Amino acid sequence: MPAAAPRQLTPPAKADVSDLNELYQSIILDHNRRPRNYGEPASCSHHASGRNPLCGDEVTVWMTVEDDVITDVRFVGQGCAISKASSSLMTEAVRGKTRADALAMFDRVHELLTGKADPMAERKTLGQIAALGGVSRFPVRVKCASLGWHAFRNALLQPESVA
Repeated sequence: MPAAAPRQLTPPAKADVSDLNELYQSIILDHNRRPRNYGEPASCSHHASGRNPLCGDEVTVWMTVEDDVITDVRFVGQGCAISKASSSLMTEAVRGKTRADALAMFDRVHELLTGKADPMAERKTLGQIAALGGVSRFPVRVKCASLGWHAFRNALLQPESVA
């Protein structure tokens, strides 16, 4: 029996905070149970790992960049649901982006996770990722949610290599 296609959860056009909280929980659960782009690739041009020593979360991100465009990105990680879900969301969001666009997205997500951006205002540009804005209310969880994003950024900024 083929695996069910992942659900696409999107914020309602006029969402209030309780809608966003419910969406946040749904997105975290969905991406934790069925992470997208999970597993080590056969080859890549960039990779980096990260670890959160406070809780033990670990993630490794691999990507292929061709002509300045991210053509593939995958991850493997162990840890909490937020770490895994955020990394899964990241892989979907950055695939097909140029380096510059992906780094700009990293900056937006970082501001969102640290409470410097309004999740309601970001829902049009960040889509499902905007629901992660709820993490900013729990400072100890910010590192969990940003771990995969930091590994991604570190990999992207490294010189190209063959792995």
